[in-house]
Amino acid sequence: MFRKSQAALEFLTTYGWAFLVILIMIGTLAYFGILSPSKILPNRCTFGAEFSCQDFKIDATGNTFRLRLKNNVGEPISVSAITLSSEGSTAFACAYTNLPGALPYTFATGTPQDFVWNTCNSANAGFVAGEKSKVLVTVTYNSVSSGTNYAKQVKGEVYSTAT
Repeated sequence: MFRKSQAALEFLTTYGWAFLVILIMIGTLAYFGILSPSKILPNRCTFGAEFSCQDFKIDATGNTFRLRLKNNVGEPISVSAITLSSEGSTAFACAYTNLPGALPYTFATGTPQDFVWNTCNSANAGFVAGEKSKVLVTVTYNSVSSGTNYAKQVKGEVYSTAT
């Protein structure tokens, strides 16, 4: 009877050591950042069908954010507001430097347009150069022919490595 219990104890001890080695290996990989999913995920920019994202850049060291959007609505639109935010406890905020002109901005159909924000609070929002960051963008617009009473919103996000 004692031989059976000794065999069972040796069996469980062997598996216990193997399990401990596996836990140490996983902990080591996580410590050195090999298991970090944010390093594996690609950069992306997603918006609704109304806009296509042509290019983007999160500049954490220069405190700027750049976004190139293309109007896919099918008619000229008037962009009345573009707001930025983030998922962190401190919201991502910037001063708007619209290169094409002041808001509201008439955005021709099918043409790409650059939008630039500067003096961003990148460090306060938790954006670090070399790490992935997410900026949430909300564009408020209306059709030029319909007027401001028919405003619509499109939400998008930019997930990219901050430079």
